[in-house]
Amino acid sequence: MSIAAFSRQHPTWAVLGGGNGGQSLAGYLALKGFSVRLYDIFQETINAINDQGGIRLEGSVQGLGKLSLATTDISQALAGADIVMVVAPALAHSDIASSCAPYLADGQLVFLHPGATGGCLAFKQVLDRSGVTARVTLAEANSLLYACRCPQAGQATVLGVKRALTVAALPATENSRALAMLNTAFPQMRAGSNVLETSLANPNAIMHPAPTLLNTSMIESGRDWLYYWDGITPSIGAFVEALDRERLMVGQAFGLDLAAICQWYKEAYNANGDTLCEAVKNNPAYSGVKGQSTLRTRYLLEDIPMGLVPMAALAAAAGVDVPMINLVIQLGECLVGGNLTAKARTLEALGLAGKSVDDILRLVNTGTL
Repeated sequence: MSIAAFSRQHPTWAVLGGGNGGQSLAGYLALKGFSVRLYDIFQETINAINDQGGIRLEGSVQGLGKLSLATTDISQALAGADIVMVVAPALAHSDIASSCAPYLADGQLVFLHPGATGGCLAFKQVLDRSGVTARVTLAEANSLLYACRCPQAGQATVLGVKRALTVAALPATENSRALAMLNTAFPQMRAGSNVLETSLANPNAIMHPAPTLLNTSMIESGRDWLYYWDGITPSIGAFVEALDRERLMVGQAFGLDLAAICQWYKEAYNANGDTLCEAVKNNPAYSGVKGQSTLRTRYLLEDIPMGLVPMAALAAAAGVDVPMINLVIQLGECLVGGNLTAKARTLEALGLAGKSVDDILRLVNTGTL
């Protein structure tokens, strides 16, 4: 189907993942009149949605989004879908790719929302190993569109909606097709240069591991606290901004002019501040985000191996020194008492081992080496 045809009609969506983001986005799409199938591995979640007749949204988006299907059968969710939107932790992307592989069809867009760092590259490696021959387009976003929470299955609260989100396809020659399809529901999505831009513009890798580690005593105190408002103090914010400058250097090595983290908050949430500490406190969407009560959360267990580790790997491929990024990775492993790189997105996992900067750019831009 042509790009023009997709821009004129409502595509059918399959949302894979019934967590905070998956339920929020599936409910929104249904409220907008799209045909939506939701897949999740937990039968309890599916039962609650089916019993209620859809997903009830509160906050910035309100109403009952009535789905066309909620199921634990991924083949049913994928059949006839135009857009397959994966809204799940990056740690699950490999398993989801394997589960999708037998049922993907020509013309489908597989959209990782978000992709973390290297999402499309890693997903493609699994599809290739699985022998997928269907002509599908892979794309990813740099972040999740919503700041959201699910108090219980079938209900989601949207705390805030980003004003802009960067999306790119693999290869970048498919950017226009991907955006034409996604913009039918999400006009705030805009094209990035390539999936290196979306990967290196991943804010979770910068905003989650370091502040979590630097707030260890708060986390283990047993007290209630707010992650952004209490946890991003002036000194911690300054540390994160310094860490962020290493990310910007990696981007520059690949020809990318990335927004610094404070600028990203302005673009995404209209949250202004001379420092990161000020910017997050000027973001109403973060006002009620609670801090963790344990270090063993996705802020470390996901955002280090699926965020910082591949950033450090790309830095190494480009010959860029990133001592602070490596420090956070090492400190995370020390404090959680485990190897966070064993199943991480290394250059090998991304299909980039032994490749030069020019090789990597050619691959993400054109799909060829």
